Amino acid sequence: MSGTKHILVIRLSAMGDVAMTVPLLRALVAQYPNVKVTVLTRAFFTPFFDGIPNVSVYPADVVGKHKGFFGLLKLFRELKKLNIDAVADLHNVLRSKIVTKLFSLSGKPIATTDKAREEKKALTRAENKVFRQLTPIVERHLDTFKKLGFTIDLSNPVFPDKQPLAAQVSAISGEKSGKWIGVAPFAQHQGKVYPQDLMQEVIDKLAEDSNYTLFLFGGGAAETAQLEAFAKGRKNIIVTAGKLKLSQELNLINHLDLMLSMDSGNAHMAAMLGVKVITLWGATHPYAGFAPFNQPQDYTLTSDRNQYPLLPTSIYGNKVVEGYKDVMRTITPQVVIDKVTNVVHS
Repeated sequence: MSGTKHILVIRLSAMGDVAMTVPLLRALVAQYPNVKVTVLTRAFFTPFFDGIPNVSVYPADVVGKHKGFFGLLKLFRELKKLNIDAVADLHNVLRSKIVTKLFSLSGKPIATTDKAREEKKALTRAENKVFRQLTPIVERHLDTFKKLGFTIDLSNPVFPDKQPLAAQVSAISGEKSGKWIGVAPFAQHQGKVYPQDLMQEVIDKLAEDSNYTLFLFGGGAAETAQLEAFAKGRKNIIVTAGKLKLSQELNLINHLDLMLSMDSGNAHMAAMLGVKVITLWGATHPYAGFAPFNQPQDYTLTSDRNQYPLLPTSIYGNKVVEGYKDVMRTITPQVVIDKVTNVVHS
């Protein structure tokens, strides 16, 4: 392949999905130095791609100037000026399909990630459930790039070097000593959130070890108040919510020894930086293909399907099933504590 090839990669949201593309793009530009990538995504996610050579972000303003069909037409005209050679649609929703189709009509090669919607329905439905591991989303993205002529090897992923703690971060964290453990106890939907009383037990027990510093992640007034309650003023528990910009949060996460998270964006942010990630799963399940990148299967702690055979009931955790409110109580605090202790010292 001669000359520089400019690929437009579309992944508009959500946070976890955007983060999952980072190791993939890092490998793409490392293995194909003649490839230049423009990522079409929300401006907020720009820090995810900082420091990756030949990768830049074009912000999509889908609630403003790029809203609706005519907004997308305007967006296409803006992107066309970048001399795009091919389009990889990793999102596969109406907005991204429109932009991709416009490029196709102008003669550019396109490829779209198969979201396996029927397989996901089979995995989550109550009757005739087909409970099996679906192809992980990152592997689906690899297939998308393969269609464009780029075979990417992710068997030995490369992660960014640790940058020094930024001044704004170290002002909150202090200099590192002992083990740093991140805890992200929230998710977008309640079906993915570990019960507060059990999370309090986990945090209390871990904080008894003076060699650990716990960093609690979240956002918004209600979550921040809950994190402060979890911390109870302990010196080795630091609430980060509302104190750091995204780029600073990533700087801190890069220095963690482990992240304990729900099935949420924080898990994928830590994974894209090469940090060990333990995830807790309620209404959702890693079989849907959204387990954090490059993490051992036993780092995923799932709710008991013997007790709750309809699990997983949802891909996103937004579906409420009667009698399934307490599924995560089958993951005991001691199981979580033991897993964290073993992994952080492994």
